[in-house]
Amino acid sequence: MNTHTLPSVNAALPPGPAGLGFDRLRALRLDYLGNVRAWHAQYGDVVRQRFVHLVDYSFLHPEHIREILVASHEQLIRWERGTEVFASAHGHSVLVAEGAAWKRQRQMLQPAFSPKRVEGFVPRMVEAARDGIAAWGDAPVIDFEGAMTQTTMAVIMRALFSRADVQQGRDIAAAVHDLGIEAMKEFYWPVSAPLWAPWKARKRRALQLLDRFIEGEIQARLASSGGAQDDLLGLMVEAQDASGHGLDPRGLRDECMTTFLAGHETTAAALTWWGWCMASHPEEQARIADEVGSVLGDRAPTAADLALMPRLARSFKESLRLYPPAAALFSRRTTAPVRVAGYELPPGSMIRLTPALTHRDPRWFEDPEAFRPERFDTASGHPEIPRGAWLPFGAGPRVCLGSHFALTEMSVVAAQILQRHALHVLPGQAAPAPRLDITLRPDAALHLGLRRR
Repeated sequence: MNTHTLPSVNAALPPGPAGLGFDRLRALRLDYLGNVRAWHAQYGDVVRQRFVHLVDYSFLHPEHIREILVASHEQLIRWERGTEVFASAHGHSVLVAEGAAWKRQRQMLQPAFSPKRVEGFVPRMVEAARDGIAAWGDAPVIDFEGAMTQTTMAVIMRALFSRADVQQGRDIAAAVHDLGIEAMKEFYWPVSAPLWAPWKARKRRALQLLDRFIEGEIQARLASSGGAQDDLLGLMVEAQDASGHGLDPRGLRDECMTTFLAGHETTAAALTWWGWCMASHPEEQARIADEVGSVLGDRAPTAADLALMPRLARSFKESLRLYPPAAALFSRRTTAPVRVAGYELPPGSMIRLTPALTHRDPRWFEDPEAFRPERFDTASGHPEIPRGAWLPFGAGPRVCLGSHFALTEMSVVAAQILQRHALHVLPGQAAPAPRLDITLRPDAALHLGLRRR
């Protein structure tokens, strides 16, 4: 493994392909990760290129990533086109807000996702996972991706609104999937067509369904005289900023939409890939199942149990390394000169980060294509992983607000799966190819074999 020493910088501008990039935009739309990987293989840790009127800088090295997300975050904003696409569904939530508005919303929402609050949601996670797994019965094969999508949908419904409807969850999950596909397409166009355009019917139907659901839940809650509830919506209703002001109905809608979409889609993707890693590594799966059994026996997990299952936790870290749901699209634009990797980026520069590539860099991870959870065990002998080399939830002030919620949910769901079932690869089944539609998903539905324990 190479050292962490950064290469010296001698050129005035970083290397990169020439031209206006029309051909590269088409290539990105077809295979985003493959093309970004090829740029860095050819040009190194920093790649500069034009995309029509934008100057784009792509960074791979962990130290450069931290320079951007931690040291220079005040000189950066989210890429406006990406924000515009996300805002069509998320409104002006904490996901897309900038500056003072973002700081206010982040401070208001932070208490709802504190470790103590998340512990209180564990029983709801347990119930959702238990009910979902029970529905599998004795089926020898399961659509594992679909099952994880339904389970995480039930979790976020119970956590956000204190209820879950299976059929409604299926319809909403399909709408969320459609939104991701349509959003990925829109990133490669300078403007979006109006929602009434005939070719926007898929996105229009998905947004209408989600808006009816979210706004209906909020209206029912605000009209209720039953007092505050201890779910995420209840915490949002009670949240106040430093001046004592809360979220108005539109603000509640936007924050609920982001919590709902991000709180189920990314975790479903993470659990799907974890399931593949377990099925394709049966010996490691057996060791984790033994750990779960020794801690839990036949009972349901509690918040206190999760710290007692470190092997399970390492399996998540490794599956998130190999298949981070937020694999790319960490796009920022500079609002002032920013110095990164020895280069000065002028105002208006685009910055592109691709965690999925940094996660598989052999300089930071021995045998990077292999599933080796022990690399996250400090006693394993694996060289120290530098900060910025593993960032499935981002880094810096805008690190994912729900990361603790997501990891807790994954632990609760996975522990209950391994208590009851062994996952295995089907005969002749090839490894799924990753496809990036906002989140990283298998390019085809992932089916896995089940055996009762």
